[in-house]
Amino acid sequence: MTRSLAILMDPVEKIKIAKDTSFAMLLEAQRRGWQVHYLQQGDLELRDGHPWGRLSPLRVFDDAGHWFERGEARWTDLRTLDVVLMRKDPPVDAQFIYDTMVLELAEQAGVEVINRPASLRDCNEKLYALQFPQCIAPTLVSRSQSQLRAFVESHGEAVLKPLDGMGGRGIFRVKAGDPNLNSMLETLLHDGLQFTLAQKFIPAIVQGDKRILLIDGEPVPYALARIPQGSEFRGNLAAGGRGEGVPLNERDRWIAAQVAPELRRRGLRFVGLDVIGDYLTEINVTSPTCVRELDQQFGLNIAGQLFDAVEQGRP
Repeated sequence: MTRSLAILMDPVEKIKIAKDTSFAMLLEAQRRGWQVHYLQQGDLELRDGHPWGRLSPLRVFDDAGHWFERGEARWTDLRTLDVVLMRKDPPVDAQFIYDTMVLELAEQAGVEVINRPASLRDCNEKLYALQFPQCIAPTLVSRSQSQLRAFVESHGEAVLKPLDGMGGRGIFRVKAGDPNLNSMLETLLHDGLQFTLAQKFIPAIVQGDKRILLIDGEPVPYALARIPQGSEFRGNLAAGGRGEGVPLNERDRWIAAQVAPELRRRGLRFVGLDVIGDYLTEINVTSPTCVRELDQQFGLNIAGQLFDAVEQGRP
């Protein structure tokens, strides 16, 4: 029996297929003969408490000049699908949260939603890593400018992050005594209304910010080390970092093993861990990337591993 899939993602016409993990998933689903449908955030509805989506049939091609063909969109009861891939990029704002509530109704009707909607709400990508204190560097999350300033002073050098960013946006590296520290904190805190995360600076960033992908808690044996270039301290590919595939080391595997049982419990089937040196820094659950780069460098088919797991059923 042919399986049906819908993917909720950002505009397909704007993606860069050489780097887009959602595209890798679409190619794999199509290769397996699945019926593939596409929708964006504005294409969800609730009708008398039931989840509906404006679905467009989608065909994809591994061709940078012509990578998709989209059919006519039709409103469809999402409960008729087998799988929904929730791959909308952050920010995880109020509208994202509402989307997970709609998709949760599909899940309750038996649709496999990846990742589980409730866990997308509960597992902030910056904060969730703090549930594994044995894996992280010294970290403070606060709305207090004085507390954050004291943290920087005590550690000598720190990285400051908003809780809702992605791709390295809004991240500052700061040293104790920096005359711009107060301005940075004012920018991030918004008069004490928003949390800011401060993390002790990890010098091993020069070797790269490793993205480790896990499928049902099992790590892919290679990570993509995103290495900062020039004077930039951020390794994010979106911030100009260079991606270099590396085999997992013993510490990487230990971190993955620490996190894996909780990921499985929460229905987080496809996850990206960010590891700098010996430390877990983030757990990416919304739309983890780096599949295309690792596939190309090591001859892998990571999306194929994911779909093998999906076809075998929930862990």
